[in-house]
Amino acid sequence: MKREALHYLDKWKSRSNRKPLVIRGARQVGKSYMVRMFCDESDMDLFEINLEIMDDFRECFKTKDVHDIIIMLELKADKPIIPGKTLLFLDEIQAAPEVLAMLRYFYEELPDLHVIAAGSLLDFILEEHSFSMPVGRIEYLHIGPLTFKEFMKGIEKFRLTKYLEEFHLDAQMPDPIHRELYRYYKIYLVVGGMPEAIQTYIDTKSHLEVDAIKQSLLLAYRDDFNKYERKLNVIDMQKVYRNLPGQVGQKLKYVNIDRDIKSVEIKKMLHMLALARVYYPVKHSSSNGIPLGAEVNDKVQKPLFLDVGLFNKACGLTFQDIEQASDINLVHSGAVSEQFIGQHLLYRFEAYEEPALYYWCREKAQSSAEIDYVISRGTKIIPIEVKSGKTGSLKSLNVFMSEKELRFAIRFNGDLPSLVDVQNSIQGRTCDYKLLSLPHYMVEETERFLSEV
Repeated sequence: MKREALHYLDKWKSRSNRKPLVIRGARQVGKSYMVRMFCDESDMDLFEINLEIMDDFRECFKTKDVHDIIIMLELKADKPIIPGKTLLFLDEIQAAPEVLAMLRYFYEELPDLHVIAAGSLLDFILEEHSFSMPVGRIEYLHIGPLTFKEFMKGIEKFRLTKYLEEFHLDAQMPDPIHRELYRYYKIYLVVGGMPEAIQTYIDTKSHLEVDAIKQSLLLAYRDDFNKYERKLNVIDMQKVYRNLPGQVGQKLKYVNIDRDIKSVEIKKMLHMLALARVYYPVKHSSSNGIPLGAEVNDKVQKPLFLDVGLFNKACGLTFQDIEQASDINLVHSGAVSEQFIGQHLLYRFEAYEEPALYYWCREKAQSSAEIDYVISRGTKIIPIEVKSGKTGSLKSLNVFMSEKELRFAIRFNGDLPSLVDVQNSIQGRTCDYKLLSLPHYMVEETERFLSEV
């Protein structure tokens, strides 16, 4: 299964000012697999060291002399390391965090050598390191679960994927094609974007087998709790982790997670889960201007889970539940669609940029309103509404457009693509705008369509 991030790795490989690359992402999203595939496709020799398993190699990094390090690695592995030809891959680097600090010397003294590092729970090390980080001497690449289009290519639906990538808003999409794409969208909702789950679906076409893989992944994340923070209560952590998926799509309230755990403890546990990238907090932004992160209220958020397939498994939803529902809105109050759109928007940036996503809400007496997601493009703020079926009220969107005096919005729903003019009047105040409606499976084409309009 190919990742879009491979294109970024190709560019990284050829840059003259290339720095050692640190890949960040949750466990089991395919970091190591992607590096190996990149090596194969770029015709480089892979020199891979798993610092968790091959702990005797850690001794090689005790010196600050990079050339001595290379000599020791070559002798231990009985394999040459040739700058420009070899890719040195330091996997599970969290097992030897001091090696992370050594990457600066590779950049300064051996810039021709391609170096990539990756590891599980790496964000814990990056936050709590006790060594001098090589600031300005390394670069990052962020990856999440496979996207819908990556899934489609993985199951060899290349023509449908190409059709998506070449579709223009002035064209009319045939209903049979729309239904076919929606069929695969529903399959993706259940299988999700975790590489092992997708590979199992490819090999077996059995949702029962896929369910077993997703359950093992959920348990693996749970079993990591004792690595997070020794002071945290593991039993309470399990409760927070178990109840968190049920909060997707709504404003997070600690009492809804567990009323018996102190708020300050839940806050710590959520922070740990965020560092593990098991969940991502979508924070409220006042959305009065850019950057959206400048007007964030850290106390108001709604959660995203790591992956829509894992989310559905954690909520007890099956393929039959989604397949037989004429309206996805009937399944878990529409949170499934919001999870799907959210996890794609979260990684809409270039791979080197930190994932970020915001939403907007207003809670006043008899006048509450909420916009599912808010993004920016250039200097423009763009609200995004997620509707699970073909229909749905635009009440909150109309309020937001009127208050912010905006002229363009996006809606994801189950209908065909369209661009329409909306006549908007709130309390005698007129603010007409254009509404781009897209089917959910077109979320990855958002940037391209924004260029068109």
